[in-house]
Amino acid sequence: MTSERLLQGEKTRLRPIVAEDMPRLARWLNTPEVRHWLHHSERPDATAEAATERFMTNSDAAANVHWIIETLDGRPIGSLRLLEIDPHHRRCELAISIGEVDCLGSGYGTDAVRQALRFAFEDLGLRRVDLIADADNARGIRCYEKCGFVREGLLRSRRLRYGTPVDMVIMGALKDEYSEQRMDDG
Repeated sequence: MTSERLLQGEKTRLRPIVAEDMPRLARWLNTPEVRHWLHHSERPDATAEAATERFMTNSDAAANVHWIIETLDGRPIGSLRLLEIDPHHRRCELAISIGEVDCLGSGYGTDAVRQALRFAFEDLGLRRVDLIADADNARGIRCYEKCGFVREGLLRSRRLRYGTPVDMVIMGALKDEYSEQRMDDG
């Protein structure tokens, strides 16, 4: 599923990924400060072809939405994906990465995640969005909690980072809680 819609937030805009983004995505996937937190940090370095395979030619593209995160002045700074969108169970998984290191900790991720949640709950009619994050990713977890995600469990030794097992947390955001939070905010 490709979202041709541009989503606009207070700090960022989400736009569909295009072929010209592949070299940039490959660079981000190989940036050490970014790669450290990626679930595939143990895999070989990414190439533009590997980025194309990952972001553009997914075998089940109907179940995924991919965006580039841009600043409001049009600078691409990261990617956000809704994966395994299941219309029957009305749920999906969120994956986000800020690829430009100088943009980390600036609120761009929080703004982008809020847009994606609004799209998932209001446009797609989903009831749940979940994600899995490294348990030691304090910055990411803080962002997710600001957006309404709740820690639901610990996945012990879930993945390897530089050959060392890393615990991960599963977090979920529910439409009912999101709607209540929106009402409280507005």
